[in-house]
Amino acid sequence: MQRVLSLFLPRWPIDRRHGSSAPSDRPFVLATSIAGRRIVTAANAIAAGEGIAPGRSLSDARALRPDLQIAEADFTGDAAALTALARWCNRFSPFVSPCGVDGIALDITGCAHLFGGEAELAEQALERLARQGIEGRAAIADSLGAAWAVSRFGSAVIAIVPRGEARAALAGLPVAALRLETETVALLIRLGLRHIGDLYAMPRAALAARCGESVALRLDEALGLAPEPLSPLRPEQLRWSRRSFAEPIGTPEDIAAATRELLASLCRRLAEEGMGARQLTLALYRVDGRVEEARIGTAQPSRDAHHLWRLFEERLPGLDPGLGLEDMVLTANRVERLAPTQLGFDGRERIGLRHDTADLAILVDRLANRLGVRAVARPVVHQSYIPERAVHFVPALNRDAAKLAWDPEKPRPVRLLSPPEPVEVMALLPDEPPVTFRWRRLIHRVHRADGPERIEGEWWQERVAPRDYYRVEDLEGRRFWLYRAGLYQGQIMPRWFLHGFFA
Repeated sequence: MQRVLSLFLPRWPIDRRHGSSAPSDRPFVLATSIAGRRIVTAANAIAAGEGIAPGRSLSDARALRPDLQIAEADFTGDAAALTALARWCNRFSPFVSPCGVDGIALDITGCAHLFGGEAELAEQALERLARQGIEGRAAIADSLGAAWAVSRFGSAVIAIVPRGEARAALAGLPVAALRLETETVALLIRLGLRHIGDLYAMPRAALAARCGESVALRLDEALGLAPEPLSPLRPEQLRWSRRSFAEPIGTPEDIAAATRELLASLCRRLAEEGMGARQLTLALYRVDGRVEEARIGTAQPSRDAHHLWRLFEERLPGLDPGLGLEDMVLTANRVERLAPTQLGFDGRERIGLRHDTADLAILVDRLANRLGVRAVARPVVHQSYIPERAVHFVPALNRDAAKLAWDPEKPRPVRLLSPPEPVEVMALLPDEPPVTFRWRRLIHRVHRADGPERIEGEWWQERVAPRDYYRVEDLEGRRFWLYRAGLYQGQIMPRWFLHGFFA
């Protein structure tokens, strides 16, 4: 008998953006425009506790919580991320598929015993999702419809419906649990059929004539009386090359020669498919059963065997061949579409790279594989009034970053302190620039000053006090960027901070 696990992700659009770093003390929602109105599409737990639910107008939500944080909904990104998460769930079952916009269905027939039982499998799945900051609920039943209904409308975080007990488990759930259209659900409620159990005694012909054939079909699917096969995701096509040895090899020269052969073979296949590698894994299978692995990544798609070999060349000395290697397998874990270009004078194909970035990409790849991907990045301007939020770091060759420019009328220092450091300031008048300031026990006497430049907080972000920035130069010619946080309000004195240095 079939067994299906339904994973319900109630806050998927929120969780997939923030994960475990999501702020738990501030209300946060996603919104979109529908027919000229801004509508909430998702809300975190604290916003939901205030009555801010999907479908509510954004103006009403702001009236409830003026400090509401808002971001634009991204339905396409949510769907793509859900598909990627479904592929991640292949560790629990080979038959996995996204289910709607906030769920994943797994056919676990014959799989549960590998994890200690159905309850243990569901618990492991939710635990691993929680590590990624994803809230989830799970239900296991004989059919997809029953598991879907119990995971969303049941009271337990993990619900196991015993075999053959779907009829009893569904009886008390609302008719909306049958995955019906909103209009059909409203019609059933007007007829007094509020729970699934109310439909059991209804003749199928009469039910279909009055409410449509979908009601009887969904009911039979949930009870297992009508087939509803699960359509799993197509497995990703792996691109790999393999070399087996009649006699084990173990010398660095033999391993290097075999690696170059594997790269040449794989790159030829990638060229035939019009693809380029972004991540490659070399697996060395030792005679004692152990496996040694080396992994490299590229900033842009590449099928240049010479360039990829130079990246692997730095990793091979760290691999231990033991008593010898029986097999070597090179796998392209991540590939992207890559159009061919004309050969260069050296006979090498300059694939997918403009002439002004080809050498730079090669340098970035070598640095990233030595120092780590996150260590090689470049700053880009971000649309924000707050100086520390006005710059984001992106991968060095990322072409998708927003191309914004600095405002020439608002000069910014070449270096910012993170976080700004407090200073003691003396000013002739409250709203005047400082005359002297003490920073790190040293007193600086101001020779020239320019300002203030008022920067207010952004209403859609965490509230910050208004800042008045001054560009000051001391007697030695050193130039600083100071700001006064807050306003003079009676006995409350604003604080001063040093935020950066000019060249």
